[in-house]
Amino acid sequence: MRWLAFILCMLAAPLAAVQPDEVLEDAALELRARALSEGLRCPVCRNESIDESNAGISRDLRILLRERLVAGDTDDEAVQYLVDRYGEYILLSPKVEGANFALWLAAPIMLFLAGGIAAVTIRGRSRAVGPEALSDEEQARIDKIMKS
Repeated sequence: MRWLAFILCMLAAPLAAVQPDEVLEDAALELRARALSEGLRCPVCRNESIDESNAGISRDLRILLRERLVAGDTDDEAVQYLVDRYGEYILLSPKVEGANFALWLAAPIMLFLAGGIAAVTIRGRSRAVGPEALSDEEQARIDKIMKS
């Protein structure tokens, strides 16, 4: 029963992150804020969006994002404001440009290299020469040893 309660609490935790006092009265702005906050990473929780996180900094970021939207910023301007302030780390899905381009390419390149190394290794093992057959003299000697 405790496990069931724990699982239900874990499932409900992301739903409780946005507090009622943070919600904007304008439904369209609130939808924009929710959509944007799903793509922003909590600096404390790692790999959790600020929309899902209960950390204090996430609350501050949600409020700041909503303030920027109310002030008239476009979606890109509001996100860029937070990126300028906290760095690209805050983006759950960083842009594929500059230094990030190398990071995006690293995984497929490593996978390709590992596959190549595995193929060469397997091919090398299949070409390995097995032991040579025994000569008649060696076979007779082994037979003699086995009979003794």
